[in-house]
Amino acid sequence: MSEPQKPLLIKRYASRRLYNTETSDYVTLEDIAGFIRNGREVQIVDLKTGDDLTRQYLLQIVAEHESKGESVLPLAVLTDLVRSYTTQANSVVPQFLAMSFDMLRESQSKMMEKALNPMAAVPGFDAVQAQQRAWLKAMTGGWTGPELDEDAPPAKKDDASRQELDDIRTQLAALQDQLSKMNR
Repeated sequence: MSEPQKPLLIKRYASRRLYNTETSDYVTLEDIAGFIRNGREVQIVDLKTGDDLTRQYLLQIVAEHESKGESVLPLAVLTDLVRSYTTQANSVVPQFLAMSFDMLRESQSKMMEKALNPMAAVPGFDAVQAQQRAWLKAMTGGWTGPELDEDAPPAKKDDASRQELDDIRTQLAALQDQLSKMNR
């Protein structure tokens, strides 16, 4: 199993400029938002003090998007967030939000899995595939090519197949964006 990717370390200099330690260049808040949208975890630290500033900058990114009219958080949610900060120290709101986002990510992942392989959701599909492989093996007198031998490494995909799969993923991402915009 591969180990999880380490967060991208961003250092904030005294001039308030943000420095990407992997690419050795300066980045903007929009660059950081792009890293996160692409699935990368980030950690922003103050170069001088070593303080973790990640939460502060993520909130700033959200605030900037909200101020541009890209409303993600309904007014009622923002009001409840403010209320949770002012009512009790041990609010359940942070745990609730974390669990809600975990459930959202999990359901999106399952939806993508089903979209990419719709037959896998059909009850008994795996058994039918196994029967077909066994029948083909019997009909070919035990001879199996890589496409019939389930233990053989998968054949290399040609570039056209890879490009087609990338195109499908891009289209699915666009559909997912449209669906999320419709739910607002």
